[in-house]
Parts: sequence; structure tokens; C-alpha cells
Amino acid sequence: MLTSRRELLRWQFDLTWSLAGIHLDALTHEDFLWEPVELIWTVRPDAGGVWWPDWADTEPDPIPVPTIGWLTWHIGWWWSAAIDYAEGRTPSARDEAPWPGSGAAAIARLRNLREQWCRMLDGLTEVALDRTATYPWPADADLTVAHLAGWVNAELMKNITEIGHLRMLRAASLA
Repeated sequence: MLTSRRELLRWQFDLTWSLAGIHLDALTHEDFLWEPVELIWTVRPDAGGVWWPDWADTEPDPIPVPTIGWLTWHIGWWWSAAIDYAEGRTPSARDEAPWPGSGAAAIARLRNLREQWCRMLDGLTEVALDRTATYPWPADADLTVAHLAGWVNAELMKNITEIGHLRMLRAASLA
């Protein structure tokens, strides 16, 4: 039986991560940059070989369909920023967070972030869960570290679902 908010948040995270494994473990190299439609956001190398995401400061309408590469970049960016914030560091800005350059490296990064997040979650006390959190929302939102942890769980579930959907669509298009 769960006896604390931390245990509930950890249980929810572990459930989400177990579902992530279903899709991450099945990805092929070609899946990451597959473009299912013309209007997409992806990751692209610059002249120096560093991979950067497509981005707009104002969300376009219609919203571009992200590639799996873009989604793995997105998870890596917001999750590392959440960990930085939770551990008292300034979160990395989007333009300081390139994509690792390959699907295998992106998955390795996500697995590393999972380990960091689990250590952070396991170290939280009930008092720490009640601390005010100003990431990823405005300071006047009156939300806590518990909200941040719940947001990570929800955002990860959403992004992994998007990856899974793209993976299945690509597999179906090749069948």
C-alpha cells in the first residue's frame, strides 16, 4: 500500500516508464527522422554537426507533427530542466539543449534522465514536496514540487504516447 505522496508519484512514474519501454525498445534508427507528413518539426544538424530542433516561440497553427527525433529532444530538454530545477540549479534554456545526434544516443540520454529523476524522487520528503516550484509555470502559480513531479509524469506519458503512435504508424506504412 502507498503511504505517501512521494510513493504515489514514484509509482505513477514507474508505470509511465514501463510503458515508455514498450516503444523505446522497439525503435529503429530510421524511426527517429521519419516524416509522416509535410508539415513537421524535426531535428537537424547545423554546419558544425550539432543537432537542433525546429522551434517557434509562438505555436504555429496548424501545429507541425513532430518526428520521434524531435520528441526525444523535447523530453530530454524539459526533463533535464525539471531535474536541474528540482536540484536547485538553473534549468537549461531550450537553445542550450541540442539533440544527441542519433536515436541510440537519445534513448541513452532518456534512460540516464530516468536514473537521475528516480534518485531525486526517492530523496524527496513530504516537506520537500510542499516547497513552492516555479518551473515550468509562472512564479505566481502557487504550485509545489509535488505538482512538478506530477507534471513530469503527465508530460512523459503524453510524449511517449506520441512516440508510440508515430512508431506504429511508420510500421503500418511499411507493412
